[in-house]
Amino acid sequence: MAKTAAKTTGPTLEEKLHKLEVLGEEIRRTDIPLDDALKAFEEGIKLAKSLEKELEKIQNRIEILMSGTEAKSSESPELELFDS
Repeated sequence: MAKTAAKTTGPTLEEKLHKLEVLGEEIRRTDIPLDDALKAFEEGIKLAKSLEKELEKIQNRIEILMSGTEAKSSESPELELFDS
């Protein structure tokens, strides 16, 4: 089966996390002007909210996938290997 290419409509989750880390480091610098720190802070807040929404979507997908496996795993598995 051939792999399908993922749509790249914007930065990945990892890229957004890295950008948030960079913004955090930038804000912590002591030589940054207050206006630049405020802009970085605002961008970081927007990015954090965006990441939170993405993570919620991922969590929902995982819960859906896990609920499908829970239904299957509620049946008793056959453990012939462990029977003595």
